[in-house]
Parts: sequence; structure tokens; C-alpha cells
Amino acid sequence: MNNKNRRVLITGSSRGIGKAIALQLAAAGFDIALHFHSNVEAAEQTKRELIALGVSVSCLQFDIAHRERVKAAITADIEQHGAYYGVILNAGINCDTAFPAMTENEWDKVVHTNLDGFYNVIHPTIMPMIQTRQGGRIITMASVSGIAGNRGQVNYSASKAGIIGATKALSLELAKRKITVNCIAPGLIETDMVADFPKDMVKDIVPMRRMGKPAEVAGLAKFLMSEDAAYITRQVISVNGGMI
Repeated sequence: MNNKNRRVLITGSSRGIGKAIALQLAAAGFDIALHFHSNVEAAEQTKRELIALGVSVSCLQFDIAHRERVKAAITADIEQHGAYYGVILNAGINCDTAFPAMTENEWDKVVHTNLDGFYNVIHPTIMPMIQTRQGGRIITMASVSGIAGNRGQVNYSASKAGIIGATKALSLELAKRKITVNCIAPGLIETDMVADFPKDMVKDIVPMRRMGKPAEVAGLAKFLMSEDAAYITRQVISVNGGMI
């Protein structure tokens, strides 16, 4: 299937896993709607790399927690460039601490940013996607913490478990429209989010004895975005080196 003129919105795509996904999808011929929150320099660098792969790139800047700003930016991008074929909800935050010491703000910020982001980002993209009558792909990003839980991450685990539940429910609503909705649950991946994780502990909790690479998560996203994955929906697929 020729992916020319098929656009994919990827939140948090200026660096880390999101950037790796954007690069792999661009190499597969998808046009990219590149989203970033605040790092303009990283976004511009990623945009240059994507354009060098011969695809069209639009840039969107917003905090996924700010509903009206998200809706305005996405609506404007769709009006200018057309509906998305795919949406990848990659952006999210963490704020780790033991639950007894967790503040109200640490709970609210993580849960509302990550879980509200599902509604804020995906909701304004749905009807335009449906109206194309061309099917589509939605991929959310959870975590092994959302499947198995993790100490020091009660807030993060709660938000990612919520993402999993929302993904499964949305998949049922959109299946008849030929829009698949799946969830990727990464384990320890070499990104800024785990920069402070003790490297000597990796071999004790990951059977493969190493962290994963962003490109290894991106490979799964690229497959789920492809025609070969047209009959895969409502699934949570973990990329974690055997952690669970």
C-alpha cells in the first residue's frame, strides 16, 4: 500500500520514542504532524530530518493537558492539511515518589496530563478520520507500569492503566469504521524519562539484561500503522525485554 498523502500525528515527537516513530514512519512514506511541548530547537532538528526523508511535515506546539489549546491546534492543522490517517498518543509525564509522600499536585499533574491527554488529543481527530471513509490507525502509549504496577509510580501506573482501558473501549467503537486502536506498553527504554535509572539494576529486572532502544518501540508502531496490521485491534503489546 502506498502511504503517500497519509498523515500521522505523533505527540511528543521531537525526541525519544516519538522521534524514532516519526523517522520510521517518514521512511515508510507517511507525512508527519510533528508535535512538541516546549523544546523548539529539538522540534526544528527533527523537522529537518523528516523533510530530508522526502515527506511533508507540519508542526504543532501545545501542552496535551490544555484542552482548548490542543483542540485549536489540531483543528487548525486538519483544516489546513486534511484529516489524519493515524494518531499516536506518545507524549506523557511522570513524577515518581513513594505513595505516602506523594503530594496532591504530583498525583493530579501526572494523572490528568496523561489520562486527559487521551481525550484532548484523540477526540478532535476522530470525526475527520471517520469522514474520510478510508479507515485509520490509533496507537496509544502505556507502560509496563500500567500493566503490572511499579513501586514509586502509583500515579503513573494509574494513568497508564487508564490509557489501556480507554484504548480497549475506543477500539470497540471504531472497529466497524476500519479504524484500529491499539496500545504499546514499553518497558525500560533509553530515553530522558529513565536517564537516572541505575544502570546496574537493569540486568536484575530485565531478562534480556539491557534497556530497549527507541527504534525497537518505533518498529512496532510502524507495523501497527501498516496495512499488514489491519486485523489487529484492541490489543496491548509490550516491548520490554521480558520484564512481564
